[in-house]
Amino acid sequence: MKPYYSYEDILTLDFPPLIVYAVPVMAFLTVLEWFLRRREYKHEMEEAATRGESPDLADKYKYDVKDGLAAAGVGIGNLISTAMVKALTFGVILFFYNLTPLYVPVTWWSFIACFFVVDFCRYWAHRIAHEQRFWWATHVTHHSSEQYNFTVSFRLSWTQHIKVIFFVPAALLGFDPFVFFICMQIGVLYQFWIHTEMIDRMWAPIEFFFVTPSHHRVHHATEEKYLDKNYGSTFVIWDRMFGTFYPEQETPNYGILKPVNSYNPITLVFHEHVDMLRDMATYRHPKAWWRIMFHGPGLTLDKEKYYGFYKNGGSGGTSGGAAAGANKVEGAVEEETRGNVLV
Repeated sequence: MKPYYSYEDILTLDFPPLIVYAVPVMAFLTVLEWFLRRREYKHEMEEAATRGESPDLADKYKYDVKDGLAAAGVGIGNLISTAMVKALTFGVILFFYNLTPLYVPVTWWSFIACFFVVDFCRYWAHRIAHEQRFWWATHVTHHSSEQYNFTVSFRLSWTQHIKVIFFVPAALLGFDPFVFFICMQIGVLYQFWIHTEMIDRMWAPIEFFFVTPSHHRVHHATEEKYLDKNYGSTFVIWDRMFGTFYPEQETPNYGILKPVNSYNPITLVFHEHVDMLRDMATYRHPKAWWRIMFHGPGLTLDKEKYYGFYKNGGSGGTSGGAAAGANKVEGAVEEETRGNVLV
């Protein structure tokens, strides 16, 4: 028989705080990576000097400490925001779980099944976050670093929790909330270790089925061929199934095509929200607002073509001019330009 839960019931469940347990290990690995990268950087500098080459050739091994500290600041803010909206995220999942007549009992295999469903939902949440600007604003923080190391995994936006709606299908399938939240934690933890250049390509069967550092380096790259690829979180099979897989061919350059150039955590989290609202303020039509928010991050709207009557005397023209402008709204000209697409 399906058990139904109140919010208080969920809070009293003994959830193992897997992420809290993992923090010391993650901190240790981050420091270890910094030490190894620093040693590697010095070695490359010495080798370059021996060959009589410019030391700049070894810049790719440099570890930006300020960038790491900025990531730590973003990560701490994410922990605070997570605690603040815990009631909301728990409540959404609980509401839909209680709504559906379906129920998957808590067994060893339900954890496996739920993990696959959650990862499938995360693939689409991640993909849509790259394809629609409203959701991109909740994700761009994670891509803003031009480095690629364990600290990048801490760059989680303080507004990303609204993406809980993408995981409603798992609740509607009747997975117990205890199972669901355990699988969510495991999925988040898995993504830590794939943010490094210290691990090269792995055994072929692992590379085929799971997301590896090699796959995820492609996802964080700025090269044209790598854009919008490898959205998987734990399983790369979703990318292979839906045509978004691309193998790593050479070490990528990282970041976004419109760099933030800031170490300020607040700027890193909210710069795209501000830019989006500023673009929306340029227009006075709900259709333009909708397109700015839910088309690609690279969408541009030509104001004269979108509001044709601006060209002939501004918004204070005759009603006939306004009507003509309104008609042009229906035939709005859009252009997707790769020059502004953020990766």
